[in-house]
Amino acid sequence: MTSIEQAQATTRWRAVLLAAVAACAACGIIYELALLTLSTSLNGGGIVATSLIVAGYIAALGAGALIVKPLLAWPAITFVAVEALLAIVGGLSSATLYVMFSFVGGSLLMLALGTALIGGLVGAEVPLLMTLLQRGRTSGATDTGRTVANLTAADYLGALIGGLVWPFLLLPHLGMIRGAAVTGIVNLLAAAVVSVFLLRRAVSPRQLITALCALAAALGLLATLLVSAQDIETSSRQRLYADPIIAYRQSAYQEIVVTRRGGDMRLYLDGGLQFSTRDEYRYTESLVYPVLGAGARSVLVLGGGDGLAARELLRMPGLEKIVQIELDPAVIQLARTTMRSANGGSLDDPRVQIVTGDAMTWLREKPQSFDAVIVDLPDPDTPVLGRLYSTEFYALVSRALAPHALMVVQSGSPYSTPTAFWRTVSTIKSAGYAVTPYHVYVPTFGDWGFALARRGDTAPRPVLPRDAPPLRFLDQSVLDSATVFSPDVQTRTLEPSTLENPRVVEDMRHGYD
Repeated sequence: MTSIEQAQATTRWRAVLLAAVAACAACGIIYELALLTLSTSLNGGGIVATSLIVAGYIAALGAGALIVKPLLAWPAITFVAVEALLAIVGGLSSATLYVMFSFVGGSLLMLALGTALIGGLVGAEVPLLMTLLQRGRTSGATDTGRTVANLTAADYLGALIGGLVWPFLLLPHLGMIRGAAVTGIVNLLAAAVVSVFLLRRAVSPRQLITALCALAAALGLLATLLVSAQDIETSSRQRLYADPIIAYRQSAYQEIVVTRRGGDMRLYLDGGLQFSTRDEYRYTESLVYPVLGAGARSVLVLGGGDGLAARELLRMPGLEKIVQIELDPAVIQLARTTMRSANGGSLDDPRVQIVTGDAMTWLREKPQSFDAVIVDLPDPDTPVLGRLYSTEFYALVSRALAPHALMVVQSGSPYSTPTAFWRTVSTIKSAGYAVTPYHVYVPTFGDWGFALARRGDTAPRPVLPRDAPPLRFLDQSVLDSATVFSPDVQTRTLEPSTLENPRVVEDMRHGYD
């Protein structure tokens, strides 16, 4: 081989190696995102858990780089071994942790262990790749800098690709278990390419065949997981719910589960119960009718993608327009199909306009004036939801209120999460509202509270509209008593929750302790 041909061959294998770098970096970031997704779905995904996973992953990267130093004398075979282990550990991580959670219970320790293993293996990649790229070269500072630049660029490009593929492709279409398994298979294929291009020059044919057989065995393991993932996931998920699951979606935002036993249908988002058809009318009537005042013709509903609030609103004579802002289109799709019997097909009524998007963004960009605003959002148990229970959010809502219009906010339980409940009331007040809190008993939830608010200094009195249809639970006497709080849940004034300091998220965590 001439010097020119040798240089061309060297250029080719280095290009292949950089492509493998990008592929492996994409796999590494996907594994970390899978762990973060698992933390959210299985353990609630609090800021503490998220911080520990991210910080632990970064620390493990450094530890892996140090641990691999004694093996740099055999960079090619070590790199293939590391990638094979990474593919197996990362590819099996979601299935292992999901099954463990279903049968044993959530464990932050197991998530931390998975983070350490994956981070350590990913951290070992860069020293090995740098050694491979520099092999056979006597480099000056400039040449070494170019090598580092190429390696870093390929690594970060792969991370970008992985960061986009997980939320937009793998998670919504394959789910956590199959998504991680497919990522592991890509990891193995990248290792196989490196083996073919590099190991054939660095090891004996027997060692090369052994390495390829090991990769093939790992590939067979992940392929088996991929084939059986549906059964594993279905069996494990069903153990988490007392009633049979009739619908499941893993959207880009959350895990959505609908169960049914007899006539009782229930909706769960990331494991949290949203309603039961046994008694949701108590919650829905208490949320909707007090905010309508006298003759509301237009209503803005923030959240409420199950269509239950819209169902009650459509029973009101004279109502002309409902605008429903729901972040997750998968919830809307299930509301129109699986949950249609519960909401009466309300979201297909021509008076209901569905907008899929973030409520805060919509309020900032497209303010309209409404006679009433219903804020029916999940409890603020994550930072993402906490921003929708902030002073800034309620200030934006005020832009959508017509003069003398009312706003109602579902505010959690004054008994189970009292600090979060009164924090929400105080936060609404801090945005310039006068607030009347009230609460009712919903058997599946327990004591549940709401906040009725109006801009200004005069707190509104919860009253039923004169033209309200016959209701199953709510009447004026029930509503009057709902504003009375017993001594064990009496009024508290707290610092507001803000975007800068989302206190209500921490309140929720302590409320369930």
